[in-house]
Order: sequence, then structure tokens, then C-alpha cells
Amino acid sequence: MSRRICVVTGTRAEYGLLRMFMEGIRDDAQLELQTVVTGMHLSPEFGSTYLTIESDGFRIDRKVEMLLSSDSSTAISKSVGLGVIGFSDVLAGLQPDLLVVLGDRFEILAAAIAALFARIPVVHLHGGEVTEGSLDESMRHAISKMSHVHCVASEDYRRRVIQLGEQPERVYCVGGLGVDIIKNTRLLDRSDLEVSLDFKLKSRNLLVTFHPATLDGESPVDQMNELLAAVEGLGDTGLIFTLPNADSGGRELSAVLNAFVARHTNARAFTSLGQLRYLSCMAHCDGVVGNSSSGLLEAPTLKKGTINIGDRQLGRLQSSSIINCRAKRDEIAVALKKLFSAAFQEGLGTVRSPYGEGGASSRVINIVKELQLDGILKKNFYDLPADSCVFRAPP
Repeated sequence: MSRRICVVTGTRAEYGLLRMFMEGIRDDAQLELQTVVTGMHLSPEFGSTYLTIESDGFRIDRKVEMLLSSDSSTAISKSVGLGVIGFSDVLAGLQPDLLVVLGDRFEILAAAIAALFARIPVVHLHGGEVTEGSLDESMRHAISKMSHVHCVASEDYRRRVIQLGEQPERVYCVGGLGVDIIKNTRLLDRSDLEVSLDFKLKSRNLLVTFHPATLDGESPVDQMNELLAAVEGLGDTGLIFTLPNADSGGRELSAVLNAFVARHTNARAFTSLGQLRYLSCMAHCDGVVGNSSSGLLEAPTLKKGTINIGDRQLGRLQSSSIINCRAKRDEIAVALKKLFSAAFQEGLGTVRSPYGEGGASSRVINIVKELQLDGILKKNFYDLPADSCVFRAPP
């Protein structure tokens, strides 16, 4: 009997990382892929991106509607509750042998909670990472504690998951899933990309994504306005924006951004570019700007520079291609000058990604195929050596 592997996805970015892994599961005779979509995938406002999953050849086994029309903090909390209810029914019907989830969003938290009470083992991908400026930080570590097997992107992240009390033999360093996607995707050339976007690229171009930093004390709208003020004078530069996620405050940011784009002929905004167009944009742009994880995870593999704004990604591993600044127009302007400089662009050729050179998807497939499930639900807390956790009061 094939081992049933249930994969949950709730956003365009997350699915982009999972796609090759899902293909490998689907094509393996010893495994059966079950696909559950939720969150932004099911929302017309965010592009109904479940259609992309279907066009990629996947059968969607279940859909969990949980996203409310509001993105207030109260609405997000209620969405988690709806998600737990929906995933409880879905898991009872599908009865997977393993549930595979990636990352740190509230949709994934809901799936992990339901799996915990359904006694379904959870494999968590990309745990141990740090994003101190976002609520995702707490959700990621909570998901790790509800999971039974961990596949992380680096040794630093492996140590963090073990530090959470997870057994070392169940924490695997596999590398970043995004590296596989880039190395195995034939990207669009410049002319085909322009046709697909219905947008003529300029002599210089930027790919811009700015999400609400949910733990930042500053107003996300104020931060977005600072970013837009910094790029407003770049009339010779093509600005390709992707709209924010369905996080608290995301809709307000989208409204500000759409108003900006309506006033500037050198700018376009897209609800969802899809993986092929997004990575192709990254490849043909001079750099990535904003606070999306893709600027730190994928851009280094494509040898592209990133201006990382604010604290949303604070604590995540960084390559030498990252330029950090606050959400202040003057600081962003200085960062842009550095990004466009000949010296910085020339140095990008030697950049190496901290997330490996590929192969993560096949490693995770082998892990879920060979994993011994007997007794896996009973977790023992792994204690670090006593001398490694002695509290020392500050002087």
C-alpha cells in the first residue's frame, strides 16, 4: 500500500517552494500525494492561485476556506479558528500517513493544530528560521513543536530546532527548497517576459514586494509611503510590484500601492505573477527591494542584489548580496545608489547562497519515504547539555 503524503499550501510563495517536492511525491510509485489548498489560493482577490496548482497537473483533493474578507488582527484570529475546523474534517476524510507543511503562516498553524489532535505525524519544512519583525516568528516555532520530523535549510537552523527540544535524529539539514526551483526552471527571456507582463522593461528595473511587518511599531502604510517616495524619482527605472499577502494590514498597503502605480507609467502591480514570471522578473531586474523572504532565499542563487527594508526578515541568514536599511526614504535612496553601483553589481558574481546548491526536494522525498512511523507520535524533549544553558545575569 502506498504511503499517503498530504501536502498543505496556502500561498503562492509557499507553493512555489513545494512544487518540485510535490511532483516527486506524485511520480513515486511508493507514495500517494494528497493536496490540500487553503488561504490566499482560494481568494479571487489574491488571484485564485489554486488554478495555477491545477494547471501544473496536480489534483486538488480538498479545499479549506478560512480567509475572511477583513485582514484585521481579529479577523486573522478567526481565520485560524475556521482553519482548524476545516482541516479537522479534511484530515478525518483523507487519513494521511504524514502531513507535510512549510513555513510559518497562520494557515499552516491551523493545519498543524488539527493534525496534532488527529494524531497525524507532521513533517515541517523550513523550521528554525528567524524573522523577528513578524508574528510568523512565533507561529513557525509553535508549528515546529507540534511537528515530529523537521527538514531545515541550514545547520544554523538545525541547531535552533534542536534547541527547541526536538530530537537531533529527527532534524535533517536538506538545504533550501527554493534553490531547486531556480536550478530546474527554464526562465523566460526578456522579450517573452515583456509580452507576458504587457510591460516594456527599462534600462534599469526593480522587483518590489513589501508586506506588513506585523510586529513593527511603525505604521505599515507610513513605511510603504517611505518606500514609494524613495523610488518615485526613478523615472528611468521599471518598477514591478507584487501585492502584499493577506496579513493584517495588507489590503491597506495594496490600496496605497495601486494608487501609486496609477500615477506612474514606469510601474506595474500584480496580484500574483506566478512562479515562472516572478523568477524571470528577478533574473532580468537589477535587484529586489522590500521585505519579502524571496530577496534573501532566492535572489542570491540568481546572483541578484536585495535591498532588505526594516525588521520583517531580521535574524534570517544573509549572503553578501543583501543591503539592509530602515524604512526611511533617505536610507532607501542610499541603498539604491549602492545597489546600482558598478562595484556592487560586479561583486554579485561571487555571491553564494547560504541555503545550499540544490537537491533539497529529493532529500525530503527520501526522508518521508523511509521514515519509520511506529511510535513517532510520542515525542521526548531533548535536553541540551547543562553547561550550554546556564543563565548568566547581565553585569
